[in-house]
Amino acid sequence: MSKLSAEIKKEVVALIPPTLFFLFTLSLIALLRALMLKGSGIPVSSWVQIAVGALILGKSVVIADLLPLINRYPDRPLAYNIAWKTTIYTLVAMLIHYAERLFDYWKEAGGFVAGNEKLLAEIIWPHFWAIQIVLALLIFGYCTMHELVRSLGRDRVHEIFFGTPSNGQR
Repeated sequence: MSKLSAEIKKEVVALIPPTLFFLFTLSLIALLRALMLKGSGIPVSSWVQIAVGALILGKSVVIADLLPLINRYPDRPLAYNIAWKTTIYTLVAMLIHYAERLFDYWKEAGGFVAGNEKLLAEIIWPHFWAIQIVLALLIFGYCTMHELVRSLGRDRVHEIFFGTPSNGQR
């Protein structure tokens, strides 16, 4: 196997867990939004948007994990990195969620400022915060598992959860 193909394989394998996580998470969020907005006439996300969003967010997490700012507490107890990453990822998710809604209103109102004013006037805040709470809890779960795997190793975590070692397969 060439050096380039080995590097590509490594990147693709690293992309799979966060992308699957975000595919699940965004699908759950889309379902919750569809249930909350049923009958309101507000459009919900399509499955293509969810898949593209999951790929973008999955790659973003892989890139973010390389930044020193994200891995701020590597030598402290896991709770520090889990809390830090959960906070950062939740804030980014909140900004993306708001920007996604803003984009819809921007197109409708014909301008950024007008779209933002219309969004602030019409947004259903309890729905927005409900989605954020669910996202924060799911992101917390992801960060917890990610840090456990980073700390204990993939094989050890596999053995803890499934009782048998994964034989080092990746």
